[in-house]
Amino acid sequence: MMKQTTVAVLLACAALGAQAQERAWLDKSKSADERARAAVAAMTLDEKLLLIVSYTDKKDLAKQPDDIVPPAVKADVAAHHIEGSAGYVPGIPRLGIPPQWQTDASIGVRVGGMERTALPSSLATAASFDPAVSEAGGRMIADEARASGFNTFLAGGANLAREPRNGRNFEYVGEDPLLAGRMAAGLINGIQARHVVSTMKHFAVNDHESQRTTVDVTISPEAMRQSDLLAFEFVDELSKPGSVMCSYNLVNGRWACENEYLLNKTLKQDWKFKGYVMADWGAVHSTADAANYGLDQFTGYPCCNHHGPFYSAKNFKEAMNKGDVSMRRLDDMAQRILWPLFQTGVFDDPPKVGKIDFAANANIAQRAAEESLVLLKNEGNLLPLANVKSVAVIGGHADKGVLAGGGSSGVTPVGGNAVPNLEPTKWPGPVIYMPSSPLAALKAELPKSKIGYASGKDIDAAVALAKQSEVAVVFVTQWMGEGFDGRLELDGNQDALVAAVARANPKTIVVVESGGAILMPWLPQVPAVLEAFYPGIRGGQAIARILTGKVNPSGHLPISFPASNLQLAHAQIPGFGKPDGIPVHITYHEGAAIGYKWYDAKGYKPLFAFGHGLSYTSFAVADPKASVANGALTVGAALRNTGKLAGKGVVQVYVAPADLKASGWEAPKRLVAFHKLDLQAGNANAFTQAVDPRLLATYEVADNSWRVRAGTYRVLFGQAADDLPLSVDVTLPDMTWSAVHKE
Repeated sequence: MMKQTTVAVLLACAALGAQAQERAWLDKSKSADERARAAVAAMTLDEKLLLIVSYTDKKDLAKQPDDIVPPAVKADVAAHHIEGSAGYVPGIPRLGIPPQWQTDASIGVRVGGMERTALPSSLATAASFDPAVSEAGGRMIADEARASGFNTFLAGGANLAREPRNGRNFEYVGEDPLLAGRMAAGLINGIQARHVVSTMKHFAVNDHESQRTTVDVTISPEAMRQSDLLAFEFVDELSKPGSVMCSYNLVNGRWACENEYLLNKTLKQDWKFKGYVMADWGAVHSTADAANYGLDQFTGYPCCNHHGPFYSAKNFKEAMNKGDVSMRRLDDMAQRILWPLFQTGVFDDPPKVGKIDFAANANIAQRAAEESLVLLKNEGNLLPLANVKSVAVIGGHADKGVLAGGGSSGVTPVGGNAVPNLEPTKWPGPVIYMPSSPLAALKAELPKSKIGYASGKDIDAAVALAKQSEVAVVFVTQWMGEGFDGRLELDGNQDALVAAVARANPKTIVVVESGGAILMPWLPQVPAVLEAFYPGIRGGQAIARILTGKVNPSGHLPISFPASNLQLAHAQIPGFGKPDGIPVHITYHEGAAIGYKWYDAKGYKPLFAFGHGLSYTSFAVADPKASVANGALTVGAALRNTGKLAGKGVVQVYVAPADLKASGWEAPKRLVAFHKLDLQAGNANAFTQAVDPRLLATYEVADNSWRVRAGTYRVLFGQAADDLPLSVDVTLPDMTWSAVHKE
């Protein structure tokens, strides 16, 4: 009996081995490239064509003609698409190829009516200056995605904050390529470590929302490669995202989703990107041009004002029959779509719907917020609040919750919207407040204090409460969202409210919940300001813990705050405030001089500089080091906690050429390294980092190369772009190398 059992097992194993050899994509010992190629080789034409379209709402899909969407596909979508989610790509059961369930976005699982955990906005977590923070958040939201049935995340965004009024800046990770690249890569690494495909977006130069589907952006290849594209290049190298989402806009006269320079030359040829390019929802304009110039998957059909069913099996076959698209190209598209399923483990470890530990996940979101909130001003050490007898909490719906951004990143929070029915209630709304009341959290942290609340709608009532309180905390809000750009001025009477409260109570603290930078006409009258951005599902608790000193603030600004609209690179955003669909044009004359680089180049002093952030303790940078070996620059420094409290500080390292004109740089200095250190009072620690040579170079379009020009360069050390007290001079040799990556 034992021998018969053994023989049966051996025969079964042999059969499985033979099947794996015959169906090589099932063989886990093979590389993702080999498995993807083998799967494509086994597919029929119709099966390949299934992979290149992602479908949305089944009701809209049912209205499409059967020759465009076959009944079998409609039935598959109706049976398996997750209601309210971004998209669904049918699987191929014959070959064991799983469907792709696609969900928004970078701060959490976004499905209408599905309550999930919301991280702080991406701009907020960028303020942590710690990729480990975004990586932990990525792991958490990926786990929630898998438990919700998804295996593809439409995250993370890495567009630079070129335009401070951009409605989606809160979804991105700042104005500097190095910071943006490392922080977005952290999120993607966290997501893909949990066997979920992640997406790098919006590719590329999608830097404002006004007329986003019709704006034509003019920018030189040199400027692109040194700014927006450099951020994406870092993301790709550091995290290897499975997908790239091309953007709505035109770049130099070509739609981004059929832009050969962006998709074929830069992404696939120069960077050796192995994954697939998906379109933003409604961003496809052709069949043959889109396919031949780099688009692999038409996502979101038939939603979002699509321009036609260009990747339907009928239309695609017609293009192939005419010779406009080759079978080789279709095979490449299918292989690229399958590759990340094997590479990230999605194929071998499919998602399983199950319970979510929302309490544990909320703690992760709270820790991210506590690492990220930025103390902008603290005159006279008004903060942290200690032994205060009475506090007036005013404005910002602080009695109910904290604000979140609008559009495709708008997660429905666990516990529901704390302030429902605010306009707009429809896209890009609804306006969502996370049910995390700063008022309630402050009461919990200050149980012996008398804490009152005024909504701020009645300024006289707010002033009266402020006058009878020892300290006043005013919350101001700026709601931003997808599809529109905003202004730097606060809406409504908020500036007047802050000014009136500050006159009534000299101990006034302002907490800002915003999508990005705002103007602060009342700043000279206010001793303390805390920038909270959109702080997520536990934002109220994080704010309260920082205000009361339970947490020492350690965030640093990932963007510059302009002092006035006169400092902006563009006085007007083309098509601002007008109905969508108007063809407009913008030339980015500032080139790669974005954010602090623009301020430096123009000699402007911002309201708050890039990298600025205060603590309840103090830090000093010491022992700066910079050395060059074989042309490679290495930098290092020590950070000492010179105060009386434990805290986290960030050392920032910039490089400035002695001869700016000779260097060919766009601005006087560039960030080349940063490092966050957790230090007890009196302690010090040091770090060393190699500097990526592209941060010292210019892109040379003539021969597709990077070049460092020989000369003296000053390495600057400090804690913000305007606080760099130490320096070391180095000499760099002339160096040129290809912009094409090695395999």
